[in-house]
Amino acid sequence: MKVDVLLGLQWGDEGKGKIVDVLTPKYDIIARFQGGPNAGHTLEFEGVKHVLHTIPSGIFHSNVINLIGNGVVIDPVVFQKELEKLAPFNINIKERLVLSKKAHLILPSHRLLDAASETAKGKNKIGSTLKGIGPTYMDKTGRNGLRVGDIFLPTFQQKYDALVEKHIGMLKHYEGFEYNLAELEGPWMEGIEILRNLKAVDSEHYLDQALRAGKKILAEGAQGTMLDIDFGTYPYVTSSNTVTAGTCTGLGVAPSKIGNVIGIFKAYCTRVGSGPFPTELLDEVGEQIRQEGREFGSTTGRPRRCGWIDLPAMKYAIMINGVTELAMMKSDVLDKFDTIRACTKYRINGEEIDYLPYDIDGVTIEPIWEDIPGWGQDLTALTSFGDAPQALKDYVTYLERHLEVPITTVSVGPDRIQTLATR
Repeated sequence: MKVDVLLGLQWGDEGKGKIVDVLTPKYDIIARFQGGPNAGHTLEFEGVKHVLHTIPSGIFHSNVINLIGNGVVIDPVVFQKELEKLAPFNINIKERLVLSKKAHLILPSHRLLDAASETAKGKNKIGSTLKGIGPTYMDKTGRNGLRVGDIFLPTFQQKYDALVEKHIGMLKHYEGFEYNLAELEGPWMEGIEILRNLKAVDSEHYLDQALRAGKKILAEGAQGTMLDIDFGTYPYVTSSNTVTAGTCTGLGVAPSKIGNVIGIFKAYCTRVGSGPFPTELLDEVGEQIRQEGREFGSTTGRPRRCGWIDLPAMKYAIMINGVTELAMMKSDVLDKFDTIRACTKYRINGEEIDYLPYDIDGVTIEPIWEDIPGWGQDLTALTSFGDAPQALKDYVTYLERHLEVPITTVSVGPDRIQTLATR
């Protein structure tokens, strides 16, 4: 058996949570491999909308294990709130949820450092969600971090106090930044007690044994490829590897054990926060996409920047991830457009290129567009791709020709039933 991977190909918010939820019945284990509470995976079914931040998106299915991998960073406060929101649905959390002992913890002082650092940047802010993600990953690579496994050790309080003392020293460098750490620590310690009551495992061994037993595993990514710390639009990126390779380091899975890679993308494109966005529309069309798509961050509530699809960036993401199939999300958002546009190349300093260059932040990029006829009708009631308007089928064919990967799934609404298989 091999581990299938599902991840985003744009700047996050592609709709990964919905597709994981739809695919979960085919799997025995859903495993998150990176990111933290800066992610917001939205699921909708039976008239109820759910937003998950740390817990994998398969949690609503019985007989499926949901594993939070070592590459994830966990805020006990956010985690506890997630569990409280799940309480009305009678989910047996202790049976369905498993934590990696090697997953790192976000401390209250990590969140303070995040806020202080972003405030100090002024107009050069990178658009952090202020969830403490960056400082936590910095402590991880700096070999100072606290992990889930540490909460079961008799030395946990000493380790916590030592790390907080270090953070307080760092906060002194941010002149005028005021905070009340003691106020934040009470809820955090309550969250730690919740974590202690859940099953913590050596996830690399756990998953290896599952594969040997013939179990089917789906690795769930957060954010998107263009936010990857190595391959995204640096420095306006997240602090982890959001690409397929992150599955190996975030779960302890060997590269030879990677199976299908499912790339998720919107029929258009969005971005939250600062950073380059070549196809951004700063006009009424961009605003129409935002309103039709309800493009506001599920974690931060911030308005998302909107634009047409960017094929050079998509081809880059497909290459980096080794994508084997695609899922196109939010097709219904374009129902009212007579014409849809796609960026096929960039013009930079008079030169046309069809690939993503090293620096798209410090240069002026002119998108080169191709126009595609829109379908001009409501897709949300569709139950079969065969019944879709020909213009939608033509758009799918157009994208497949450019991207050279099959689009196997088309989403026409937020509910899990509004998901069409193209083959």
